[in-house]
Amino acid sequence: MRMRRQPVVAGNWKMHKLRREAQEFCQELLANLDEEPQASIILYPSFPLLTDMAAALDDPRVSLGGQDLHPADSGAHTGDVSGPQLIDAGCSWVLCGHSERRADHAESDALVGRKAEAALQHGLTPMICVGETAAQREAGQTFKVLERQLSAVFSQEFGEFTLAYEPVWAIGSGLSATPELAQEVHAFLRQRLAELVDPEQANWVSILYGGSVKPENAAALIAQPDIDGFLIGGASLDPDKFLAIIRLAAAAA
Repeated sequence: MRMRRQPVVAGNWKMHKLRREAQEFCQELLANLDEEPQASIILYPSFPLLTDMAAALDDPRVSLGGQDLHPADSGAHTGDVSGPQLIDAGCSWVLCGHSERRADHAESDALVGRKAEAALQHGLTPMICVGETAAQREAGQTFKVLERQLSAVFSQEFGEFTLAYEPVWAIGSGLSATPELAQEVHAFLRQRLAELVDPEQANWVSILYGGSVKPENAAALIAQPDIDGFLIGGASLDPDKFLAIIRLAAAAA
């Protein structure tokens, strides 16, 4: 029997949308969102959009998150953003270790762990991203890579968090892991969290799938017992598609 974990549907806008486009999206989303959506909804826009988005999303049904943060509270770190700055801009969530940050900015597993700790210290809920590349999967290293990524973050007692599995080979490719393959990985992640953190916490933490999620494949994925929602890229830029996925996730709760 499936645990009744709260579904989480998050949209990562990456480096997309201008202020006007973001405001129009928020208006359409709120106008068509169910009064009680039965899912936690988060949007991760780029940093310049945060304050406008916070004003446009003055609604308890939708939370706002930053796409990254620096481990330090402040300092000489050009181009970075701190936890206190994200809080000040209206965020309650933050992505840590997204695969594009790991690849484009050479973020190590240890750095991702420090960022997650900093998020907790400032009252942000970290959404910690893990996943393997196509080469790693083809070499049979998926679980080894995930084990390494998890161990670097969850080496001690940990606060509230969400985990997102994003197979790097599926992001933006139009390809998606089959529901069965995704479930196998999610079950592994939950088992390792039980060993690294706490069995009870592992039972209740939401583990999201991210990798070319769209309305056409969301229902089959969310039906799996250890898939609790989605971290969505391209489909989250379209309010109709985003709303459709939210409703599919809520229906499976």
